[in-house]
Amino acid sequence: MKAARRGEHLVRQLLTYARRQINHPQTVNLNQLITNIENLIRRVIGEQIKVVSKLSLVLAPVQIDPAQFETAILNLAINSRDAMAAGGRITIETQNVTVDPQHAANDPEVTPGPYVMIAVCDSGSGMTPAVLARAFDPFFTTKEVGKGSGLGLSQVYGFTKTEGGHVTIYSELGIGTTVKLYLPQSSNRPILRRTEAETASSPADSGRGTILLVEDDEEVLSVTAESLRDLGYHVVTATNAVRALEILRGDQPIDLLFSDVIIPGGTNGAQLAVTARRVRPELKVLLTSGYTAAALSLEHGLPDNLDVVGKPYQRDELAQKLRLAIGA
Repeated sequence: MKAARRGEHLVRQLLTYARRQINHPQTVNLNQLITNIENLIRRVIGEQIKVVSKLSLVLAPVQIDPAQFETAILNLAINSRDAMAAGGRITIETQNVTVDPQHAANDPEVTPGPYVMIAVCDSGSGMTPAVLARAFDPFFTTKEVGKGSGLGLSQVYGFTKTEGGHVTIYSELGIGTTVKLYLPQSSNRPILRRTEAETASSPADSGRGTILLVEDDEEVLSVTAESLRDLGYHVVTATNAVRALEILRGDQPIDLLFSDVIIPGGTNGAQLAVTARRVRPELKVLLTSGYTAAALSLEHGLPDNLDVVGKPYQRDELAQKLRLAIGA
C-alpha cells in the first residue's frame, strides 16, 4: 500500500504539472489551510529549522483544491529544508494583493486583478541563475540521486497554473529563496473543512440500489465491483459500451451508471452516458478518470453536467460520491 501511494503521488505530481490532474475546488481561507498543516511542516523539516507564519488578519477567500495547495506548501517547505543543512528559518506569509495591468503586461501568462499571495521564504543557500532558470522543469534537481525526484517545484507550478494563478521565484546565493504563489480571489464564502479525525470517525452509509459498472480492465473491474458490494450496492458489470447498452435496454433495474471515461470500442464513457440517458432518462451517472474535467471535455467531449470522480480514489471518497449521485 505504501508503494502504491508513492506511485500515486508521483503520477499526481506529473499530472498536476501537465495540468491534467482531476481538481476538487473548494472555496477556502488559505490562513486556515496553512494553520492546519503547520505541525506537519514542523515534523517534516525538523527542529533545527524555525517556522514563522505571518498571516494577514483579513484574507480574501480563494477557490482551489485544498489537498493540492497543502501539497504545494509542503513541497516548498521540503525544498527550503534541503537548502538549509545547518538550520535556518522558513517564513510563510499571506497577503491580499492586486496585480495591475502594467505589471501583467510584462508577463503574457499573468492576468490583472485581485489575488491572494502566499510567500514561502527561507534563509538557505539560494540558487545560481542557471539553476533558477530550470527550477520548474520536471525531474530537474540539484540533489543527490535518491534524495529528490525534481517534481516538487513542478507540482507547485502546475497547481498554481491550474487554479488560474501564477508563481514567481526570487533567489540569491548565500541569502535564500522566496517563492510566491498568486491565486485569484473568490467572491464565494469559505466553507469549513472537516479534520482528518472527523472524516475518519464518520463511517460510510450503507448504499442502496443497483450500479452498472463499466470498466475494461478486468482487475480494476473485479476490485471496484467488490468495493461497491461491500458498500451495500448490487452490482452489474460490463467491459464495454455495447454490453452496457444491452443491459440498459433490458429490464434489469439500474439506479446508477458508474463508468470509466476511457473504454475501448469506439464509444467512451461520456458518449455512453449520453446514450444511456436517452434509453433511461432517470438514470444517474458517475464517471471516473485520472484526467481533468477540462482535458476530458476537450479530448473526449465530456458534458459539463456529468460528475467525475478522480482516479485513484479511496473507498470513503467513492462512497460519498455515489451517495450524492444517487440521491441527486
